[in-house]
Amino acid sequence: MAVTDEAITKIKDMIISGELSAGDRLPPEKELSEKLGLSRSSLREAVKALEIIKVLDVRRGDGTYVTSLEPKLLTEAMTFIVDLHQDESILDIFEVRRILEPAAAAMAAGRITAEEIAALRATMENIDDSTSVEQLVEHDLIFHQLITSAADNSYLASVLDALSSSTVRARIWRGLTQEKAVDRTLSEHASIIEALERGDAELAKALLTVHISGVEHWLRQAL
Repeated sequence: MAVTDEAITKIKDMIISGELSAGDRLPPEKELSEKLGLSRSSLREAVKALEIIKVLDVRRGDGTYVTSLEPKLLTEAMTFIVDLHQDESILDIFEVRRILEPAAAAMAAGRITAEEIAALRATMENIDDSTSVEQLVEHDLIFHQLITSAADNSYLASVLDALSSSTVRARIWRGLTQEKAVDRTLSEHASIIEALERGDAELAKALLTVHISGVEHWLRQAL
């Protein structure tokens, strides 16, 4: 395993140094293994590992390429991990969201466009306490994604997107539906939109903090 780690580190160093850039094709396996002083088997294992986390793209019959290295691509592995969590570690994820999402909302308040406000309002249409859990989850995902997108920071948006588990959201909305709390949650969403439209960064941040804290509190009791 240590040899594979060394191979991963050496390929990473080639990317960091600029020797390899996004979209570049790696040298043939034999040439690269000799250059890095590694066995071909350890190099293969390193390539497999870097392919899983979307740093490399192995194209059969064509070669191995560095991916676009875009933030959204590189956080896919985090999304996979988040979806696997079913115990109290979910609360740790919510604590991270409670820190980052209000900050994203504050940033969005100064940057959001009229079109993005309209898109947020559109997510609220035909949503009420009779809406199915699947539709509520879709609304919730799009609502929060639009806010983080409006913050105009691709890294922040990618991290928050990775923390947005559809599995966890479905569990939460199912519970909120049973407790007749859907209207209250949607009312909070509407208040957040109004704060964003007014460009009130502090209010948007506060409302998002209260909103996520409320869901987190419910989740703590449910676990």
